[in-house]
Parts: sequence; structure tokens; C-alpha cells
Amino acid sequence: MTRAGFTPAHMEQEILRKLEEQGAMLEAIHRSVERTRRYFFWTLVITILVIILPLIGLMFVVPQFLSVYSGLGI
Repeated sequence: MTRAGFTPAHMEQEILRKLEEQGAMLEAIHRSVERTRRYFFWTLVITILVIILPLIGLMFVVPQFLSVYSGLGI
């Protein structure tokens, strides 16, 4: 027997158990990170659709709007 009543075989089993626990924890972290990555991706896509595309549309609408008002002779 080694210190505190642990045998080398028992310590090896304990190490293997902890490695399995860490593997499960890493898998859970990986799933969480992937969810977060997808969340940020879709946030970016929605931001582009809601803000950037209307600004691009305004670049075409505003000149036409101004030409209509300038043609009225106001």
C-alpha cells in the first residue's frame, strides 16, 4: 500500500475517471461555444439585414426623392 491506503491500480482508476469527467466537461464546453458562435453569426446577419441594407437602399431613394422636389420648383 502506498500513502493514504491508495494502491497504484486505484490511483490509475481515479486518474482515468477524472480524465473521463474532463472529456465530458470539454464536450459540454464545446457545445456551448458552438451555440454562442451561431448566436453571434445570426446576430451579425440580422444586423446587416436591418441596418446596412436599408442604408444602401437609401442611397438610391434619396437622390430620386431630391430630384422630384427640385423639379417642382419649390
